[in-house]
Amino acid sequence: MVLLRNTVSTLAGIFLPVMLLVASTFGKAQAKLGGTEAIIGLALTLGLITSCILGYSLAIAHDRDAGVLQRLRVTPAPAWTIMASRLLVQVAASLLASVIVVVVGVTLHGLDLSAGQYALLLAVAILGSAMFLALGQALVGLVKSTSAVNAIGRLLFVFLVLLGILGATGILGDTVKSIAAVSPVGALMTLFADVLASSSVADQDLVSLLVCAGYTVVFAFIGIRFFRWESH
Repeated sequence: MVLLRNTVSTLAGIFLPVMLLVASTFGKAQAKLGGTEAIIGLALTLGLITSCILGYSLAIAHDRDAGVLQRLRVTPAPAWTIMASRLLVQVAASLLASVIVVVVGVTLHGLDLSAGQYALLLAVAILGSAMFLALGQALVGLVKSTSAVNAIGRLLFVFLVLLGILGATGILGDTVKSIAAVSPVGALMTLFADVLASSSVADQDLVSLLVCAGYTVVFAFIGIRFFRWESH
């Protein structure tokens, strides 16, 4: 059942990014969205946030509501291994989706990446997956109702994506642009885009790296501290 749900989550994390990559090959979409590197970075980020926040958090909330987690907790396996196994499966699924999105993006947009760039993209994808999984864990830790997790997760998805995309363009002003740059989506998009552009490490990359790591630690702490195995 876990594998089936992760398959669905993985497919959802592939479909939206691939549709974006295909649509961006028409007309002047590339220029409007910031160029090839920015588009592929956005596609990778969308895939991760879809599978981790919308997929993982809802699956955990559903299993908790159905009593699955409580039944697993009484088995001889330590409690931490139950959640760790779920997280590892989700990371693997997210990496698979990221590889597919990168291959499609590079093929459609005609990029020629080195082996080092591919390795760095996977490393950033792992970091992004950890960050959004931590955010999903915090959501399911703070919110007990499955329907509420679903609703808040969707709103959070829209807010983060719009902040990362619109804020980065500067269309909403310099203040929002600065906030967007250190948002989860904005920081991850910066890392992806700079790896794809093969640019040297800049101050913005170090800031984005620290921001992503910081979000991961904070959200993970909240998710672990407030998580409950039962919904009642």
